[in-house]
Amino acid sequence: MMVPLLLIPFLLLFASIGEADYMAYKDATKPVEVRVKDLLGRMTLAEKIGQMTQIERLVATPDVLKNYYIGSILSGGGSVPKEQATAADWVNMVNEFQKACLSTRLGIPMIYGIDAVHGHNNVYNATIFPHNVGLGATRDPDLVKRIGAATALEVRATGIPYAFAPCIAVCRDARWGRCYESYSEDHKVVQAMTEIIPGLQGDVPANYTVGYPYVAGKNNVAACAKHFVGDGGTQSGINENNTIIDRQGLLGIHMPAYLNSLAKSVSTVMISYSSWNGVKMHANGDLITGYLKKQLRFKGFTISDWEGIDRITSPPGSNYTYSVEASIRAGIDMVMVPNNYDMFINDLTNLVNLNVIPMSRINDAVRRILRVKFVMGLFENPLTDLSLADQIGKKEHRDLAREAVRKSLVLLKNGKSSYDKPVLPLPKKASKILVAGTHADNLGYQCGGWTIEWQGKSGRITSGTTILDAIRATVDPSTDIVFAEDPDADFVKNGNFSYAIVVVGEHPYVETSGDSQNLTLPDPGPSTIQTVCGAAKCVVVLITGRPVVIEPYVSTIDALVAAWLPGSEGQGVTDVLFGDYGFTGKLSRTWFKSVNQLPMNVGDPNYDPLYPFGFGLTTKPRNS
Repeated sequence: MMVPLLLIPFLLLFASIGEADYMAYKDATKPVEVRVKDLLGRMTLAEKIGQMTQIERLVATPDVLKNYYIGSILSGGGSVPKEQATAADWVNMVNEFQKACLSTRLGIPMIYGIDAVHGHNNVYNATIFPHNVGLGATRDPDLVKRIGAATALEVRATGIPYAFAPCIAVCRDARWGRCYESYSEDHKVVQAMTEIIPGLQGDVPANYTVGYPYVAGKNNVAACAKHFVGDGGTQSGINENNTIIDRQGLLGIHMPAYLNSLAKSVSTVMISYSSWNGVKMHANGDLITGYLKKQLRFKGFTISDWEGIDRITSPPGSNYTYSVEASIRAGIDMVMVPNNYDMFINDLTNLVNLNVIPMSRINDAVRRILRVKFVMGLFENPLTDLSLADQIGKKEHRDLAREAVRKSLVLLKNGKSSYDKPVLPLPKKASKILVAGTHADNLGYQCGGWTIEWQGKSGRITSGTTILDAIRATVDPSTDIVFAEDPDADFVKNGNFSYAIVVVGEHPYVETSGDSQNLTLPDPGPSTIQTVCGAAKCVVVLITGRPVVIEPYVSTIDALVAAWLPGSEGQGVTDVLFGDYGFTGKLSRTWFKSVNQLPMNVGDPNYDPLYPFGFGLTTKPRNS
């Protein structure tokens, strides 16, 4: 058929209009890099800087999200839609934010992030797993991977696709307030535990590019290896302080787990508040750009910590424009502002317009952020629903947490001397037993920091089983259980108890508030141990985020168990105390005699611990 010459210009015009309307970035059949390039080429400077901006949910309004083209929102610790919020409350909140972002010119979805560091710990009724220090004691990477997968499901159940986990710090000094967030003082244990990343994100396909981000689908979340790098090596364990170590030491101790994380295609890396040899990590271009991005070929995005760029200066925020310049030039891609977004956006915009920060650096940041969003399917599935609501706190996840608890317990002593008959496992049938201690019936203490609230909290703060609950559910119905939190000596002496279980430990803390130069048990813990163990056969269960001063009391204790911060499933403790399962956990940290020995780590000269790294007595199940 012949086309009249007069019609040809019109046909070409319609064809060109069709091509102009075609947006490759919206085409899910196109390769990720093609989509990233197409979208980046369409974006204004304001839209690009918006993508680099992460703000707290409390300051996120539809107008702010639309007018500033915000790329990410987060919940800080304890920041929730309402008290005891349900999955529906969370999903509705996230969707409303997302709808505002989708209404912008290019419709780029935001990515919502949250600290899910031992389960989905901000969410009421969620499964609370043991903190990392306990998981390190399990020496079980497959268990940790399963915990990652369960956590991902519970996080996705609330409409959130991004978890600020795992913490792969190598804590070298127990005085650090974040030591419980570290799997071990030994980088090899931490490296093994990066198996949580394929749990969170999904298994990486064969022949996938190392360092390229990966998220398997809607049942998985983008993970975040943190805090890059050396956060666990600060002087005297002071949070956010200076890690003094040569490059060989930094690369040999603190860096290896990042190589494992990149091999497992971790999508994001969070930068540390700390300094390395006096240089703030948030301004360390040598390590962020030179090493992580160029040498290791990391292709996901880097993210600052909360107000992390503010703390480049002392005092924090005293020269914010400099902080913006130094952090972005160093290679930080997304900034967890989290509140003063207008100041950040204005300063960064001015720095680019003045050619202080090159557009190539902005494009690199936005390219990485978009890459993660495309990889995880956020453009195809920006909105969420309640299809996974039943995953929160489900029985299978609680059973997994209970398994993790029993595998994390480390038996430090079992009998007053090697000649004595072992005290553990305890008999379920006894005439009368005493349960004592501040931590025996306190779910909040049992879970520790980063639980429901940022700093954690005392009491029945969520759904779960306290150790006292678990004892009551485990012993024979004929056994008389007496609970006295802090009994006096006469009460114990005259009680005619078959045995006593004393549960004491640290109070919840997070970050700097947990820094401790003495590592003593808070009162009345020591006196409860001495009073009860001085008058009855006793098992002491320690609920702590790290080794603490226990050497002065060990001689009076019949059996000693390190239970770390076990989380919501207290029956994992009684499973092992009463012999349904054996003790198998091994110390992931050296247990010191005196704090004056710190820092002291396995392999150090003059290594003289109370209990060495890797120590852990074993027992067999009663029925074996």
